[in-house]
Amino acid sequence: MKTIGVDVGGTFTDLVLCDMTRNDVAIHKVATTPDDPARGVMQGIVEICRANGVAPEDISYVFHGTTIATNSILEHKGARCGMVTNEGFRDVIHIARHQRVEHYSIMQELPWQNRPLVRRRHRKVVKGRIIPPHGEELEPLDEAGVRRAGAELRAEQVEAVAVCFLFSYLNPAHEERAQQILAEELPGVFITTSSAIAPQFREFERFTTAALSAFIGPKVSRYVGQLGHALRQASVRGELRIMASNGGVATPAMVAEKPALTLLSGLAAGVLGGAWVGQIGNRERLITFDIGGTSADIGIVTQGRFAETDARSTSIGGFPLLIPMIDVHTIGAGGGSIAHLDRGGAFRVGPRSAGAIPGPAAYGRGGAEATVTDANVVLGRLVPEAFLGGEMKLDSDAAHRAVAQIATQLNLETLEAAEGILTVINSNMANAIRSRTIQKGLDPRGYSLVAFGGAGPLHGAEVAASLGIPEVVVPPYPGITSAMGLLTTDLKYDAIRTQFQIRGSVAIEKLNKDLDEMEAALTAQFEADGVKRAAIVFNRAGDLRYVGQGYELRIALPGARVNEDVLEAFWQSFNDTHRREYGRAFDAGPIEIVNLRVTGTATLPKLERLRPLQGGTLSNAKVNVAPTVFRTNGKLQRFETAFYQRHLLPAGAELIGPAIILQRDSTTVIPPNASARNDETGVLIMKVGQP
Repeated sequence: MKTIGVDVGGTFTDLVLCDMTRNDVAIHKVATTPDDPARGVMQGIVEICRANGVAPEDISYVFHGTTIATNSILEHKGARCGMVTNEGFRDVIHIARHQRVEHYSIMQELPWQNRPLVRRRHRKVVKGRIIPPHGEELEPLDEAGVRRAGAELRAEQVEAVAVCFLFSYLNPAHEERAQQILAEELPGVFITTSSAIAPQFREFERFTTAALSAFIGPKVSRYVGQLGHALRQASVRGELRIMASNGGVATPAMVAEKPALTLLSGLAAGVLGGAWVGQIGNRERLITFDIGGTSADIGIVTQGRFAETDARSTSIGGFPLLIPMIDVHTIGAGGGSIAHLDRGGAFRVGPRSAGAIPGPAAYGRGGAEATVTDANVVLGRLVPEAFLGGEMKLDSDAAHRAVAQIATQLNLETLEAAEGILTVINSNMANAIRSRTIQKGLDPRGYSLVAFGGAGPLHGAEVAASLGIPEVVVPPYPGITSAMGLLTTDLKYDAIRTQFQIRGSVAIEKLNKDLDEMEAALTAQFEADGVKRAAIVFNRAGDLRYVGQGYELRIALPGARVNEDVLEAFWQSFNDTHRREYGRAFDAGPIEIVNLRVTGTATLPKLERLRPLQGGTLSNAKVNVAPTVFRTNGKLQRFETAFYQRHLLPAGAELIGPAIILQRDSTTVIPPNASARNDETGVLIMKVGQP
């Protein structure tokens, strides 16, 4: 069986072709085509098949991580949206909550007010009310009012509509009927409901999640449809699967219906790829560190399990979300990050990026501002003739000119400015890792840093050293690790239902009934995708809190049926988790179940490990000795540095820094205070000393 993983980044589109029966892989990179990402995807698929003698019709699966949804939110380039909601609640998505992002700032940016997903004139209200605690109908839905709202939205030429009613998580009948009416009034318009996307309490977050889904819906649906058509035109008859934010993949039909599932599509694949690298390298506590052309993405994997976001921290572009997502923290720090002086004269690197076009000055595409890539060229850490395996030659003179320009503004020598660019960007990335570890009670010194992406291995050792992380793990193909992560996951869907019940008065029958209904709904979805019930594995969980708390902790709910013994273990697990998270627990305190969750997983063929390394000899792998520049003992020093081709390194080879390891998809820097061993699994293990 042959599969392809495709990950679209800001600068490059990465591809991996895998023969699952032989554990053989081939990799490829093409420039991302921002105007039409599908064009770059198809170019890469055709080229990697042709280069490896594989007929497109022999591909069984295409796994795809996309940034379409993410970029639409970050760039605020989505559909013209409408909303239909309850009379009197037109401004829920504007008012939000009393909590402010920055408690004491009167000048802060509130994205839901500064750049609303749905403009106020496109928010329509209708009569009708569902009420708690059981979703009773207090006032019937005004169906004529819904039709009038649809006619107004049609006249306003909206492209998508979110239907958001109060308490629809208890009873979705009004939302579902309104959706039917609007579909009649607005043919061809994308229509979604909050109960279909996020059937749980918290109106602001639920309404905003539905609005986000509407905002990106038309663009995501078009892209997935066009990509599927292009695959068929290229004779690729294998099944297309899209990476979802929860760490699983979804079918094109599911993504077209619920596009919000893909809001962290590409970023989630990177965490999965990092976890896979840890698995083959026998490491269970990992910080995944993915640096591309425009951003650095950070995830945490503990005992083989990745961290997930909660209701307090799930957001994108400042907008809150209520969908299951891998916890990935992103900052604007990548190879294309631009060095500049801000309005106050301070030296900054990023978040503004040169992107794919024009790219860093060294790309020779018209870029003139100094970037992180240019700084690495100036310091000798990137070999212009060996970039992308020699397929793309970097313009060293242009890189020097760009860095010299910022050096003049700083009154520094060119080498000092180049090293300063790396020091600033490395500090930014180290601070981002601190925010996901130290500030959450995790000691990064007990983790390994998995450095990947095109630029991760360039910076991994120096970032790790600044945090006291003793070890850096570099994947076999670091530049396409996110694409490889796509080949390690399964078809995965989630269901959630809000249910407020308090310890001591739990209706066990209702718990079991709701769990069974959620499993049945997921089973129907899997069967629509051609998956039989016997192939599905369900995992149950609940969101719990002490009565009076504002947020919850997610706790696994074991067993097929809930009984008193299961509940007692459930409460104890919550107390233990609360003590671990916050330092104390209230063992006798009243505990409240807020949400029930069911996750269904259907196994897909996946990449498990690569063939053991063959390699050559260390002398054959050594291709050059050239000067590089590092800061040691507080000053810049020039070192005669050995350069090696990674695919020629023998298993077990030991390298003492400084050394540079070249490969087609990335470059690994072993600084003077580090050493590295080439493991037989293909993973490079770097031991890092203090800077």
